[in-house]
Amino acid sequence: MDLIQVMKALSDETRMRMLNILKDGDLCVCEIEVLLDINQSNASRHLNKLTNAKILDYYKVAKYVYYKINEDTVKEFPFLKEIIKEHAIKLKQCSMDLERLKKYRESNLSCDDLKEGKICFDN
Repeated sequence: MDLIQVMKALSDETRMRMLNILKDGDLCVCEIEVLLDINQSNASRHLNKLTNAKILDYYKVAKYVYYKINEDTVKEFPFLKEIIKEHAIKLKQCSMDLERLKKYRESNLSCDDLKEGKICFDN
């Protein structure tokens, strides 16, 4: 893997926010969009950058695409784990995103619910 590509992928707040909410488990694209309050185009652009740098992997389940952190890349570049687990949370927006994620998980809503416009938390 290319260290420069990995470093460039980390140099954006939205991408750091994505890694922050993915550190504890896989999420569907629609969940990422709602949790970070970004549109589909913006989410796709950033997810592609992280996937191309091999920081994220993805898989499909029915009509949904799920993203997860690529553990092989984390093993190759151990500093990724430290950045994701210890430093991202220091960013105010990342802390707020984790609160939204917690409320989302407690709500037991699904991707289908999100597509229907059901919201489980306030900004």
